[in-house]
Amino acid sequence: MDKLIITGGKPLSGEIRISGSKNSGLPILAATLLADAPVQICNLPHLNDITTMLALLRCMGVGVTINEKMCVEVDPTTINDFTAPYELVRTMRASILVLGPILARHGVANVSFPGGCAIGSRPVDIHLRGLEAMGAEIQVDEGYIRAKSNGRLKGAHIFMDVVTVGGTENLLMAAVLAEGKTVLENAAREPEVVDLANCLVAMGADIKGIGTDTLTIHGVDRLHGCTYHVMPDRIETGTYLTAAAASRGRVMLKNTDEHILEAVLLKLTEAGASLRTGKGWIELDMKGNRPRAVNLKTAPYPAFPTDMQSQFTAMNAVAEGTGTVIETIFENRLIQVHELNRMGANIRLEGNTAIVTGVETLKGAPVMASDLRASASLVIAGMVAQGQTIVDRIYHIDRGYECIEEKLQLLGANIRRVAS
Repeated sequence: MDKLIITGGKPLSGEIRISGSKNSGLPILAATLLADAPVQICNLPHLNDITTMLALLRCMGVGVTINEKMCVEVDPTTINDFTAPYELVRTMRASILVLGPILARHGVANVSFPGGCAIGSRPVDIHLRGLEAMGAEIQVDEGYIRAKSNGRLKGAHIFMDVVTVGGTENLLMAAVLAEGKTVLENAAREPEVVDLANCLVAMGADIKGIGTDTLTIHGVDRLHGCTYHVMPDRIETGTYLTAAAASRGRVMLKNTDEHILEAVLLKLTEAGASLRTGKGWIELDMKGNRPRAVNLKTAPYPAFPTDMQSQFTAMNAVAEGTGTVIETIFENRLIQVHELNRMGANIRLEGNTAIVTGVETLKGAPVMASDLRASASLVIAGMVAQGQTIVDRIYHIDRGYECIEEKLQLLGANIRRVAS
């Protein structure tokens, strides 16, 4: 099992390029199952989760090739198995997203209950209730969701009582081939949902209200092939900006978009960062200053994203003053606090709230990653700590960050990967 060894205490400085979005790429790959011709998806990140999703498509008989432009071409016309097996699904929650497309296109789907990070309860009830409202018959049997429809799914008016990104994506993909009109109320508005919807439109779908909390979908008879470029990864962008702020550094990030992480940029400005932006780039400069502690509360987009909470908790740990971090999305998302405290942080937990009193510096220590974003917070802590930090179980971080040690090395970090 690989580890990251970090010798900290040096400001990050330099320029890197941001990868395509994992959280867009996964549902967009699932959406290719809706087409009746090959689909090219470009700007996919090279990540374990993407590799797993491609393996899942292949195991169902779908043709997957990489062309000379490093775009993945998916040929869904060769599918011959409508089962997403436990062996693949258990490692990645996003694999549930093949349920809606397979069911809508082929009338039957068998998908194992998903796995992923252990950050709390993320039930799929909303996915299943929505599909049932569209006429699907669903049984849960021996850990599998077994769904079928008699003919095409039917349009329905679906109110989601909880804002759910995965639920919105699954039902959106099912609705584009359903007969009649579907209305999804209280839909997630995340940029990744918008990216999926834009890809579906490029394939011939009829979707109105993209970017709002009410999506209106008029089902079409077929979706065709297209070439689509996945949006930049806003969480990767935010992670490197936060790492630079924590380290009192200066970085330029290319191939990104300021408009997809406005809440994060606002909090970085509150922390004392000087930010400049342009088309496709963001520059952050701390001018050598220690960040100021910020208060934040996670909530669905466009509010502060839960996927950036861990990184800001790490920044607050070395900031001036005291910051309060309130996690409202996942009950176990503050799990990294105990490891940060082992490095000398002063963080007190009260339920779903972390009260972080900044210290001048952290001290390097062996720490263990528990989930994807907690891993990123420990890497940031290692960057700003005195001495050596060893981050174990980094398979979590490889699920969401492409070549993290190489990108940090380009920013001047002393970090290397070693095999256990």
